Amino acid sequence: MADIDGSNAPKEFYTDIPQKSENFYLKGSNSLDWGMKNRLSRIFNPVSGKTVMLAVDHGYFLGPTAGLERIDVNIVPLIPYADTLMITRGALRTMVPADTQKAIVLRVTGGASILTELSNEDLAVDIEDAIRLNVCAMAVQVYVGSEHEHQTILGMTRMVDMGLRYGMPTLAVTAVGKDMVRDAKYFRLATRICAELGAQYVKTYYIPEGFETVTAACPVPIVIAGGKKLPEIDALTMAYRAIQEGAAGVDMGRNIFQSEAPIAMLKAVRAVVHENETPERAFELYSTLKSEKK
Repeated sequence: MADIDGSNAPKEFYTDIPQKSENFYLKGSNSLDWGMKNRLSRIFNPVSGKTVMLAVDHGYFLGPTAGLERIDVNIVPLIPYADTLMITRGALRTMVPADTQKAIVLRVTGGASILTELSNEDLAVDIEDAIRLNVCAMAVQVYVGSEHEHQTILGMTRMVDMGLRYGMPTLAVTAVGKDMVRDAKYFRLATRICAELGAQYVKTYYIPEGFETVTAACPVPIVIAGGKKLPEIDALTMAYRAIQEGAAGVDMGRNIFQSEAPIAMLKAVRAVVHENETPERAFELYSTLKSEKK
């Protein structure tokens, strides 16, 4: 037990310095609990306020698509260059080293494959397993306007409720079916629904016309999906425009792991997202790094 008589008496209380009550740097996140803010700060860089997520969860409905045949061989070497890894629990447990320090966003919905109606999804992972895996957020697919819209929206709200209970953010992923219109009006609707029902941040697609209205109308951060494989300069241009028009980051998969030089591409994307680099300069960086590898 400490010797009370021998302890130093307190003498400096800095009465002239008011205690700071700082606002949290992420859009719409100031009223969240400390634990949830801490998890979000591991996803979104506190300096830039942005994130570069590496999406490798495609196998949950596509199987071993090109570039994801062996996550341990093709993806693990890329992890140090991303801010966040978006992945399924099976792949995380079996192929990602446990000493990985990057933030993990866990895919927690499923139930359909590419051979069936994709919108027929539901929650497929319990939040207790997400906590057990020490992840920073849970990704839930939401199919606004689809055949199974109702169940996917309510699935998201159930996960939001569980996340609030345990301090775990929910990422709502707005999906588009084969016949859905991909325009600003649709994405304003889909992202706003997700945010209004409690998602802490939203993943959606970039569109060249009116994307700034999508980010402006959504009260929480938006990250964009990389989508299908594009030429590197086109993918960098898409990322640049999205950031300039209000996105808080990108979640790229195929445009990274299907690139001829994935690490170089990931570094180029980081330059666009975190350093506000132009697509042209970022592509120069990619080309230089690619040639150095050879």
